[in-house]
Amino acid sequence: MTTAFTPVSLERRDDYYTRWALTPVHSLDYTLANLWGWQEYYGLEWCFDTDLCWLRQTRPLPVFWAPLGDWQAVDWGALDRTAWRAMLAGTGIDAGNKLIFLRVPEELAKLWQRVLPLGLDVVEDRGQWEYLYKQEELALLPGNRFHKKKNHYNRYKKKYGEDYHNLDNDMIEEVLILQDNWCQLHECHDSPSLVAENKSINRVLSHWNFFKGLCGGSLHADGKMVAFSVGERLGEQTLGVHYEKGLNCFMGVYQAINGLFAQHAGAECVLVNRAQDMNEEGLRQAKLSYLPTDFLRKYKVGIRLD
Repeated sequence: MTTAFTPVSLERRDDYYTRWALTPVHSLDYTLANLWGWQEYYGLEWCFDTDLCWLRQTRPLPVFWAPLGDWQAVDWGALDRTAWRAMLAGTGIDAGNKLIFLRVPEELAKLWQRVLPLGLDVVEDRGQWEYLYKQEELALLPGNRFHKKKNHYNRYKKKYGEDYHNLDNDMIEEVLILQDNWCQLHECHDSPSLVAENKSINRVLSHWNFFKGLCGGSLHADGKMVAFSVGERLGEQTLGVHYEKGLNCFMGVYQAINGLFAQHAGAECVLVNRAQDMNEEGLRQAKLSYLPTDFLRKYKVGIRLD
């Protein structure tokens, strides 16, 4: 097990994508765009060995994330306490008798429970669960269950039309102008989380061509961009959504960009992953209102070293 951690960088993106492709569960958290976008905020670092990419955050406190790679190919039983403790070198973590991993997908947590020779504490982390929706339902908003959202969508369509465009690198400047306007309207400077998100959006979109599979869509009304959505494919059947912003003065704009992005970018997908709610009650209710079909469940795992 190597322990030479360095900051997440685009220079090693090919090494990362190799391990990402082998990872059994493609969580939106672990896309390179997400890691790079939030690298400064979380102080994200990584190190590579033969099979895996190990990840840790250093802010606000140092803690590990799940490793990326072919989990089934790793000889987990060969990792004794000395190997696990070596990961703590130079971190300043006083872990006592436990090594903590956050955002661990359920499949890896269960694998560790089966094969690790050390004791584990596995705790559900509901705020990190990623919401999964049926693509067809987001795209069409069918039936009585989606009646209110369909009405909002139809009102937008009747008033402003459906001037939808796929995003490309030439449109990024316009997207960032809309993001800046959105931030001013929502007083991002008063919210540390919105400031961090704004930096993440600018960081990723300013390096659009460095990421594999990024896609996006925008809505235009009254001669200007009024909404955008940015995501990427998470395997063959799932579309992930990283960012979605709209100007609230255009009634129904969120229902419209949500549905049209699912229709266009998710046309060949079965599911749409719209990320987690971070235990924010308002965000949770908004995500639940679109009636998820399932969740990508994640856990906090403590590996006992005593």
